[in-house]
Amino acid sequence: MSAEAPSRPWLTIVGIGEDGISGLGDEAKQAIKAAEFVFGGARHLELAAALIGGEARQWPKPFDAAMSAVTALAGRKVCVLASGDPFFHGVGTTLARAIPPDQMRTIPAPSSISLAAARMGWAMQDVETVSLHGRPIDLIRPLLHPGVRILALTSDASAPAAIAALLAELGFGPSRITVLEALGGPNERIHITRANAFNFENINPLNVLALEIESISQARILPFTPGLADDLFEHDGQITKREVRAMTLSALSPRRGELLWDIGAGAGSVAIEWMLAHPSLQAIAIEADAERVARITRNAATFGVPGLTIIHGAAPAVLAGLETPDAIFIGGGGSDPGVLDAAIQALRPGGRLVANAVTLDMEALLIARHAALGGTLTRISVARAAPVGTMTGWKPAMPVTQWSWEKP
Repeated sequence: MSAEAPSRPWLTIVGIGEDGISGLGDEAKQAIKAAEFVFGGARHLELAAALIGGEARQWPKPFDAAMSAVTALAGRKVCVLASGDPFFHGVGTTLARAIPPDQMRTIPAPSSISLAAARMGWAMQDVETVSLHGRPIDLIRPLLHPGVRILALTSDASAPAAIAALLAELGFGPSRITVLEALGGPNERIHITRANAFNFENINPLNVLALEIESISQARILPFTPGLADDLFEHDGQITKREVRAMTLSALSPRRGELLWDIGAGAGSVAIEWMLAHPSLQAIAIEADAERVARITRNAATFGVPGLTIIHGAAPAVLAGLETPDAIFIGGGGSDPGVLDAAIQALRPGGRLVANAVTLDMEALLIARHAALGGTLTRISVARAAPVGTMTGWKPAMPVTQWSWEKP
């Protein structure tokens, strides 16, 4: 730890609600008054106008994530206005990437999510929360389970209707939707309806949805366990089957914040389930076939992980320059020259590699690597009951040889 004394805070981040300056405490009001420069969105600056004595600066368009205009004023008295809690999907997080925490102080207000929970009488620790502000509404899909309560921060006036339509499409039409508009301000309104009966118009762009999920029997529910049913995915037969996929994900052992390369991704099932395991996980799906790339894109959206990175190209050539992975899965094309070597070289120390083989060529390659490098070699055989004439018998799937290895 540095022996130097912490820098004196020169930046104050003030959370402001729809009630404007009437909802601010004395400390927040004084910070705004004393600032030489006050940054914020047009709405924030208007709400605090009576207190601003310095120069008011509206955020540039497009928004500068580097916060250059703010950091250029280091050492001056600067105030940034933010919506509610600046560190709940807010500008505080962006500022903290550019400015050390000992150089700023934060005076938060209740977030819109907190206000929504208060209006609904819901315990925050028992509620799923998701920000759909400027993000795809598909992110809500993994949260859709009967009986769950969800608080969703939206982007604009059209988002509530789009989310209601998505719920109805996926078999959650009976779900109760409460639209909470402009919470905490003079224009606050609350409307209640069902997803399959949504017809509200002229919704305030500042809104939060409180969702009480109910389903019909055909609802698309994504279970929490690995090895999701194959028919949930769009595929052309090139998919790691569910039982093998469950064992593959177990061997990959996802850990918080890690990145997976899924080489020869096919339908993208392994990469998608990797990302479903935790919101912090990221994946890159590498696929040479253009039709499969399009299919992976659609699957990623329908499973609620639209952030999956998809690379169209053949390994090993397209692997150069990609972010270093914590884990690699080779599901297709592993026997192509140089693929396995490139994967081993790219993997970070301590990372895990899992490769599956259904052909003798790939199996021979994995057996050789196991002999040379160690790891675990596993034979996976699955058989399903199927009609045999008028009776029932076992129909075996192609056996899979799996090599899992941790890089020293």
